[in-house]
Amino acid sequence: MKTKTYDIVIIGGGIMGSATAYYLMKADNTLRLAVVEKDPTYERASSTLSMANVRIQFSLTENIQISLYTLEVLKCLEDELAVEGVRPRIYFHQEGNLFLVDEDDRAAAQKNLELQKSLGCKVEWWTTDRIKQEYPLYTPDKFSGGTFGKEDGHLDAYAMLMAYRTKARHLGAEYIKDEIIEITGTTGRVGGTKLLSGRHLNAESIINCAGAWAAPVAETAGVKIPVLPVKRQVFAFDPAIKPGGHLPLTILPSGLYFRTETGDLILAGKSMNEDPPGFDFTWDSKRFLEVLWPELVQFIPAFERLRLIRGWAGLYAVNTLDGNAIVGEWPEAKGLFLANGFSGHGLQQAPAVARYLAELILKLPVSLDLSIFGPQRILENKPLAEGGLV
Repeated sequence: MKTKTYDIVIIGGGIMGSATAYYLMKADNTLRLAVVEKDPTYERASSTLSMANVRIQFSLTENIQISLYTLEVLKCLEDELAVEGVRPRIYFHQEGNLFLVDEDDRAAAQKNLELQKSLGCKVEWWTTDRIKQEYPLYTPDKFSGGTFGKEDGHLDAYAMLMAYRTKARHLGAEYIKDEIIEITGTTGRVGGTKLLSGRHLNAESIINCAGAWAAPVAETAGVKIPVLPVKRQVFAFDPAIKPGGHLPLTILPSGLYFRTETGDLILAGKSMNEDPPGFDFTWDSKRFLEVLWPELVQFIPAFERLRLIRGWAGLYAVNTLDGNAIVGEWPEAKGLFLANGFSGHGLQQAPAVARYLAELILKLPVSLDLSIFGPQRILENKPLAEGGLV
């Protein structure tokens, strides 16, 4: 049975695992670092199956600060992650995010807006007249207005993931195609991992970046986290009447959201409370035809005629306690670090969370304090207050 010793083992080589590997190796390229990823094609990685959105519109200060850092990173990420002169292309399109607001939620939305602006965010309150002026196909009259973040946008999630992975490997991270079946150790401390292939990887620090699979991975160490895989479906359709330009990611109070995509297509989805947990990657056209389309037509009558082109499903790693990330060392298992439960925000939060984890593990000064997301709140059952999660 083959055993190898590392300083750090990262479980999961998706966006969170690869970004963390990059920040660790950037800080100390002498580290013996292994990233275990069971599917290097990333066919079912949550980030690559998402709408790849980056937004600054949160109601929790630390979430806003995380997004501010991501926006700064994205300005120079292609240069930063270049390898031997080859620059990746991330294709970040800052086309904006527009959150429609009901009258009942207007006070809360404007309070959040003031918080965002106080932190330097470029977010505005738009009246319904302004919304119609900017996007003539919309009929927002039943809403009180909306908040528009002009620096929000979307990018190529697969390209960003591969850029982090490629750079981390270039700096010395070792990627292993295998699956973790057990986190090993003694009482109160982890010491390594056992792989499906039978290999053992010893390490003083283990980082759970397993995304939707985070809970069963943590449970092998006797750690229970409130993270469930929940299916989210995305649909691509071709409307008979074209918008005549891009549409921002537009989010209705019901949870329906949509934006333009290349090729004159529109992408749409909706998060619903009754969506069941499980590792299910099937998509259902009836969900679009019977649920999303009727609501879309109410808001955009021009979409009455359209052709559904395709759909797909990915997984949110939903933190059922409060919908926010769980980041940091598990208090009852020293050496086990978590980066889990992002509830659909992992892609946009990866740079700040990865940097923070690297600083924690290497005992470096913390650039942005994210201790509010620490695992202690899970043990104490103390949810964070954050509204407007999509």
